[in-house]
Amino acid sequence: MSVVTVVRRAVLWVPDWPVVAAMTEAGLGADVPAAVLHGRGLVAVSAAARAAGVKRGSTRRLAQRACPELAILPHDEGRDSRLFESVAAAAEHAVSGVEISRPGLMIIPADGAARFHGSEEALAEALVTAVAEQAGVECAVGAADGLLAAVIAARSAELVPAGTSREYLAPAPIGALALAAMERVQREEVERLASVLTRLGIVTLGDLAALPFADILARFGPVGVWAHRLASGEDLAPPVLRRTEEDIAVEHVFEDPAERIEQLVHVAKEAAIALDRALLDAGMRCGRVRITARTEKGQDLERVWRTDVGTRAGAFARHMTDRVRWQLEGWLSGTAGSTTGDKGPEPSPLVSLGLVAEDVVPLGSEQAYLWGGVSGADSRAHRALERVQGLLGLEGVLAVAEQGGRSPRDRAHLAPWGQEAPPARAIAHPWPGRIPDPPPATVPPVARPALVLDAGGAPVAVSQRLAVSAPPTWVRLEADPSDERARAANRHPSSGHVGHVDGPVWDRPRPVESWAGPWPVSERWWSEDASRQAYLQVALRDGEGAVIAVLLAYGGGEWRLEAVYD
Repeated sequence: MSVVTVVRRAVLWVPDWPVVAAMTEAGLGADVPAAVLHGRGLVAVSAAARAAGVKRGSTRRLAQRACPELAILPHDEGRDSRLFESVAAAAEHAVSGVEISRPGLMIIPADGAARFHGSEEALAEALVTAVAEQAGVECAVGAADGLLAAVIAARSAELVPAGTSREYLAPAPIGALALAAMERVQREEVERLASVLTRLGIVTLGDLAALPFADILARFGPVGVWAHRLASGEDLAPPVLRRTEEDIAVEHVFEDPAERIEQLVHVAKEAAIALDRALLDAGMRCGRVRITARTEKGQDLERVWRTDVGTRAGAFARHMTDRVRWQLEGWLSGTAGSTTGDKGPEPSPLVSLGLVAEDVVPLGSEQAYLWGGVSGADSRAHRALERVQGLLGLEGVLAVAEQGGRSPRDRAHLAPWGQEAPPARAIAHPWPGRIPDPPPATVPPVARPALVLDAGGAPVAVSQRLAVSAPPTWVRLEADPSDERARAANRHPSSGHVGHVDGPVWDRPRPVESWAGPWPVSERWWSEDASRQAYLQVALRDGEGAVIAVLLAYGGGEWRLEAVYD
């Protein structure tokens, strides 16, 4: 395992920033209990709401039961980013070179800044004072070796002595890894890893750091390596202190000064795509992007955003489009001023926009990221999906994710491809009666009718007491409409098909090798749409001798094919 250079970092953290930004925009005082709702749960809760018993992650109903006067505010990542510009501008009065990792969190290389102020204690005091006086926001500052240790230290306003980050991190819970993931998709990946590690008995960062690096790599791949290095107090990709490659820049000059936010949406997208294309053409990727703009009055504005998103299938362009647009909106609307009314740079139309990719390294030379390498086929597939979505509309291309439920059909959550759509049902709920794992690989869009027969050819039924009338011996499925051979065979007199030609077309009977169940699922017994079904797992042998495992459901006196296992 190679040694990774560790850089001393200072982190400025604003607690509960999403709700602070939402309350600022809504004009609510700091003493008002408030929370930000995203999907079905609260993602941020104010101090007054916490004192009243409201917890992050609660549903709206539970939160309002604990605090009836709670103000529920909408989630808006753009608002969070625009208003955070006032905090970044205030911090720059104390130190230069701040990098926004996500709204509410900034990273500052601590060595030079601490020398300028005399000590890390003086640096932290200067930052807290500047943000409080000029942005009207309370913040906390921490410093440590390595990214994860610095982020955790900021949450308790600690200065971790040099060389002790590994020991400092050791007692922290394994779920703290998510604090170092700066993007939503990364956080979801890290949270899944933390869940697996917890079930394996690895509950602290010290437990993870003590495991052999080779075993982590073999078992968990790139995401495991990422977690192991951070848990060990190291940096995955420390700031580039010596330039080895030239920065890559793109510039857009407005034909007419942009003074409306609507003008910026297209420009932000085009600039981000141009920078992504320039990076790909040069075979490079970057660790941060400097956004610059010039106003009609000749004022130069700039802000640095750190990015952990590679050039994977256009993800970088989509990621930077939002950041650029939010930053331009912040400058154009004047939110660089403070939340207390102090003025920042005077709002003025923009005449040019520049994006500069910094911390540039050749593709393949950077440290491994969560998803490993990238293939050109992935990029081509994503571009094809984007074109199809443009022709058919947002709902024309759907992606499947898992959600809570009892049957395989209920557990599939369809959402427009590329869009964030929280599942309607939480996976973490108990879901008694759920079909046991492993889940089936194929779930048809519509359940296909089936016939389950005993040895004598009589239909098999399941009683109210879950008694199977006879052991299942044969199973016939309605043929797939695309299977012309099955349809032709069923039209032939020798097929044994009984019924009209226009009726259901049945596949040939398949002998049952083995079966398990039934599992009862009774849902919403109190309502008009109550459902009571029994599920059966059946292994069938086809005509070529292969075994096919299927999931059958019995309800209303009929059998249906619900899913097929690998």
